[in-house]
Amino acid sequence: MSTRPLGAILAMSAMLSACGGGGGDGAIAGGGIGATPVPTPTPVASTGCSLRERQDWAAAQLREWYLFPETLPTNLNPAGFSTVDDYIDGLTATARAQRKDRYFTYLTSIKEENAYYNSGSSAGLGVRLALDTSNRLVIAEAFENAPAANAGIQRGTEIVAIGTTAGSLRSVSAILAAQGTAGLTDALGPDTVGTSRVLQLSGVAGDRTVTVAKADFELQPVSPTYGAKVIDDGGTKVGYVNLRTFINTADPQLRAAFANFRAQGITQVIVDFRYNGGGLVSIAELMGNLLGGNRSTGEVFSYTTFRPEKSAENDVSYFAPQPQSINSTKIAFIGTGGTASASELVINAFVPYLRANVGLIGTNTYGKPVGQIALDKTSCDDRLRVIAFALQNADRQGAYYDGLATTVQATCRAVDDVSKPLGDPAEASTRQALDYLAGRSCTPITATASLQNARSASVVEKSALLSPERPNTAQRETPGLF
Repeated sequence: MSTRPLGAILAMSAMLSACGGGGGDGAIAGGGIGATPVPTPTPVASTGCSLRERQDWAAAQLREWYLFPETLPTNLNPAGFSTVDDYIDGLTATARAQRKDRYFTYLTSIKEENAYYNSGSSAGLGVRLALDTSNRLVIAEAFENAPAANAGIQRGTEIVAIGTTAGSLRSVSAILAAQGTAGLTDALGPDTVGTSRVLQLSGVAGDRTVTVAKADFELQPVSPTYGAKVIDDGGTKVGYVNLRTFINTADPQLRAAFANFRAQGITQVIVDFRYNGGGLVSIAELMGNLLGGNRSTGEVFSYTTFRPEKSAENDVSYFAPQPQSINSTKIAFIGTGGTASASELVINAFVPYLRANVGLIGTNTYGKPVGQIALDKTSCDDRLRVIAFALQNADRQGAYYDGLATTVQATCRAVDDVSKPLGDPAEASTRQALDYLAGRSCTPITATASLQNARSASVVEKSALLSPERPNTAQRETPGLF
């Protein structure tokens, strides 16, 4: 729970009219955040949607709310930028050089973002793509009832070549050699309904060529196939939950998963955040509450801190155990460079309480200890996500811009084994998580910093999730999504 009245925290700010300003759908800790303060910005006089009017509006919002106001240039001429996005990148360049804002402040569509956070709605093939250490393009995850899964494409399948027709197929290696990862994004085409691509595949199902058309689909935050299960590890029952993204529809799915864990008396849990790029803080708080049945309502989950002149917006969130909560005694969090924001918030929240009984399994996380608020210019369908607050745990630990590997007291290195299903006890990261919970020895994670200029929480290491240069809302929160 929060120190503020519940209604004030959860209520959406009223959208300001077409004349500017605007409160959006709440705060995000990755891509989005819902239960942190939702301030009402000062209206801006601009009424139009010309490039210059939108640039001026964006600059005004940054000057009022940006967490690092001292880094904003005093005289950056918007006339030198051909888009609002480029101008925002120019305004935040100093903070980016300091590793404080790695493209976390950005412009998006109100309509697009609302659709994603409310239902997981987006258009595409419905897969998560990754480049392995040999630069093979592989399916890290295929989502239920999406075009790729319906075509029989599953985790571990390699995409060997891409084309618009069978006669125009280009090998992935040739595309990478000529154009880099941007070439792969271009080859896969726009994420619009009806866009069709021919894919040459290799994998356990054999070599084949399929044609897949992109379509609208709704991402389920917890997979009905492998998202929540109970693993028997040598007679010890261990709960496993894989949360893909922090969106509103995760609420009932997480409650159902933890109700089952509670009924079976589970106190040791694997939380798989390996691809989770963040999302709504309200769902992060729910996850914390479901894991923290043995936490009292007076114990701090997190501190939210705005810049000094906005300190009235500061907030403290306390644990609030739910009917489905379990009394976690040991938690293994699976993470990678794609684990960011709201995922890191949950992991960090348990460090003061469980200490070495919180383990980070896999590789170092992305490093995003800050969150955005939504500022809307409704007449232009513009939502500016502005880094406006910092996040800390009960020990006031934050500022983990280089990932959580040095914050979490116990870490175990493991690879993401795409040859095995997620949640399979034989999959390398899941196996290492089970070993950690059982007290077996492991090799600690090296705290390697994330790439300084990565635009999303996915472009972090050699074996990494694929991301376009300017990811959409769904791709920010679900790294590797296409």
